[in-house]
Amino acid sequence: MSSFAAAVARPFKAVHWYLKEVMGENAYVHYLEHYERHHGTREGAMCEREFWRELIDEQETNPKARCC
Repeated sequence: MSSFAAAVARPFKAVHWYLKEVMGENAYVHYLEHYERHHGTREGAMCEREFWRELIDEQETNPKARCC
């Protein structure tokens, strides 16, 4: 990728990253990073489907202030 194309793409990548953070789409990635920091490996971590199911169940059981 040329430096011009990279310079043009950079703001779009930043906006994409920001929207994923705000919407919570990166929650599983953050969970894996946290798990690896505390356990030294990702072995034993929940699969993505299990993670999202547990997160949604927790939010429904213990609602907190949120927009939706």
